[in-house]
Amino acid sequence: MRITVDGELRPGVEAKDVILYIISQITASGGTGYFIEFAGSTIRSLSMEGRMTVCNMSIECGARGGMIAPDEKTFEYLRGRERVPQGAEFDEAVARWRELYSDADAVFDKEYRFDAADIAPMITYGTNPGMGMAVDASIPADADPKALEYMGFKAGEKLLGKPVDYVFVGSCTNGRIEDLRRFAKLVEGRRKADNITAWIVPGSKGVEAAAKAEGLDQILAAAGFELRQPGCSACLAMNADKIPAGKYSVSTSNRNFEGRQGPGARTMLSGVAVAAAAAVTGRIADPREVFDM
Repeated sequence: MRITVDGELRPGVEAKDVILYIISQITASGGTGYFIEFAGSTIRSLSMEGRMTVCNMSIECGARGGMIAPDEKTFEYLRGRERVPQGAEFDEAVARWRELYSDADAVFDKEYRFDAADIAPMITYGTNPGMGMAVDASIPADADPKALEYMGFKAGEKLLGKPVDYVFVGSCTNGRIEDLRRFAKLVEGRRKADNITAWIVPGSKGVEAAAKAEGLDQILAAAGFELRQPGCSACLAMNADKIPAGKYSVSTSNRNFEGRQGPGARTMLSGVAVAAAAAVTGRIADPREVFDM
């Protein structure tokens, strides 16, 4: 399958919003049986970490995996990294990597095309990643009644303004250094809402070290947040990091099925900006209205 997204992303829209939008359009089973290649000017404009977020979520629409053709951004990201060929060997590797693209006349079993202008900051309202919508939209009239009952929502209502209990920033989807930088930049000079329990979790020890080296932990602390130990954490209710039954969580992780973040937990998936907006306001909020974007 090839999914092409073209155009310039609107202010406040992140890679996570792109993939949540795609899954909302093709459903949580729309990629079943396929391996997805993501293409188009929008995809090429993403950072390497943004591209990883998109590919990471491929499985959430049932796909076997996702990939993006390498380009100069890819090669520069790899240059000088540990376990990457160095010197002349790197140049030789790049020459090989440049051949890793789909030919202009390549035939795909299925194709989708989307316009970046149609993508807004996203949030999920149900119990799979395909039940997503723009953060300022209304829950679809045909939304699954069982999912809405579990979440305590009603068809046709907006989520904007609804109180939130927990905010989780982390996971293999959004626990990279770029995600922590973005969250820290958004909350800098502000304060965590009193009603929010926030878990800010690096995706690895390397990300944790980079965040501390850049002083992100100090920015977070000044805003009332704590940079926690790296790991899966609340993505899958690991150890004590569980969302209590009936409580609402805005989460940058990848799955929101019943009980994923704890028995009875109600999870709304989002990107970092939507999570940051919830963290400082204590409710579902449009980051474009909360932050200067």
